[in-house]
Amino acid sequence: MNNFSRFRINLRKEDCISCRSCVKQCSFNAISWNEETKSLVFNHAGCTDCQRCVSFCPRGALFITRNENTFAPHSLYTEKVLRELFIQSETGGVLLSSMGSPAEKVPVYFDHLLLNASQVTNPSIDPLREPMETRTFLGRRPAHAQRGTDGKLVNNLLPHLDLQTPILFSAMSYGAVSLNVQKALARAAEKLGTYFNCGEGGLHESLYRYSANTIVQVASGRFGVHETYLNSASAIEIKIGQGAKPGIGGHLTGAKIIGDVSATRMVPEGVDAISPAPHHDIYSIEDLRQLVSSLKEATGYRKPVIVKVAAVHNIAPIASGIARSGADIIAIDGFRGGTGAAPMRIRDNVGLPIELAVAVVDQRLRDERIRNQVSIIASGGIRCSTDVVKALALGADAVSIGTAALCALGCHLCASCSSGKCAWGLATQNPELVKRLDPDQGADNLVRLVSAWTREIKEIMGGMGINSIEALKGNRLALRAVGLNEKELEILGVRYGGE
Repeated sequence: MNNFSRFRINLRKEDCISCRSCVKQCSFNAISWNEETKSLVFNHAGCTDCQRCVSFCPRGALFITRNENTFAPHSLYTEKVLRELFIQSETGGVLLSSMGSPAEKVPVYFDHLLLNASQVTNPSIDPLREPMETRTFLGRRPAHAQRGTDGKLVNNLLPHLDLQTPILFSAMSYGAVSLNVQKALARAAEKLGTYFNCGEGGLHESLYRYSANTIVQVASGRFGVHETYLNSASAIEIKIGQGAKPGIGGHLTGAKIIGDVSATRMVPEGVDAISPAPHHDIYSIEDLRQLVSSLKEATGYRKPVIVKVAAVHNIAPIASGIARSGADIIAIDGFRGGTGAAPMRIRDNVGLPIELAVAVVDQRLRDERIRNQVSIIASGGIRCSTDVVKALALGADAVSIGTAALCALGCHLCASCSSGKCAWGLATQNPELVKRLDPDQGADNLVRLVSAWTREIKEIMGGMGINSIEALKGNRLALRAVGLNEKELEILGVRYGGE
């Protein structure tokens, strides 16, 4: 089985100039140089198809293909199933993988939703000539406006987040990703007028200067949590769960707990950082309310509190309880949310797509007349600007992106994050690999990506005859579905195309 590789490294010998750039760039030891024969040697089993060697070959002599060798065909025991059986019989370990679930049998509901467009009776809006408002606010809203004795409006806004675009950067912890990744995210968030989430690994001291654009996280392991940390951000997120691994905790190997990672997380070097599955002080909504109140007390009631949960089958009543716990924002992470490492069986079989979760939560909160008490952030499978618009129309107030942001930084989805050998310097703490990402260049890439999405959102809203994000939120009348059954339409709250 060890000789059966997923990928093959191919070389056009007539184009190769033996510069050995590919050897230097391969962090998985899949390419080496034989000094005796003066030729490249390929270890196909080590190849992850990260495309680093292909990208840096000056003559385009290298290319990666899937291994053409296959197992005997079987309708039940497919090649994927057999490969996983062989791996577990050899290692005795849990199958781990990175990034989001590639489950092909679960529909991507975004791809079944179409947006309405304005025509004669409701003219479209030209975003080049008329103002389009992409600014949005996250947090609890006052029940009503108040005026003073002089008739002027009284600012009774509770603590909230002010976003220039309805797109945030998802939680990615220091240790799981390099410090350069977090620097790029922080700098981009500052330029864009949005926020990045430092994840459950604490906040490196060099990032405190970005506090106006930072969300800090309190997870079950409480890694890196202290008073200064809580006050060095614009919002605090209590992480209950995440889309790639609902119901289980986190695990960062001791190999990544080195240097500043150790100091920031407040974990001894070389010791695995294991987050328990539950928060051991949260076993009810009442317990959650107490933690929310404690965090607000610790920060002088100046910061909104977010509660992050995975999209699961009873997400609607869970969200209803969270809204009543005193939390200001609910972050819902869908089935296709990415991660650095998760048990493959859980990643591919547990949870709900974000589209279904957002729709049922938004409707439940509306039915209970508490929708204005809490904002909703949707994440997990947001790939492009149209996904953003559709998520907002289904009921979200904003979205957060993780995998898309990593792709802007160079990620090629080789799903080998847990190895710590990321060829692009993202999911690694190896000093030589970390240097491969320039945080300034990475920030520029992120700014260009989100700016492009924001321009597209304006164009889409203009075509719909809508000139603000507020008019889009929960506007499911602007959506029509194709290729879905009646139950799916009912859950999404969307009419069929043509209705």
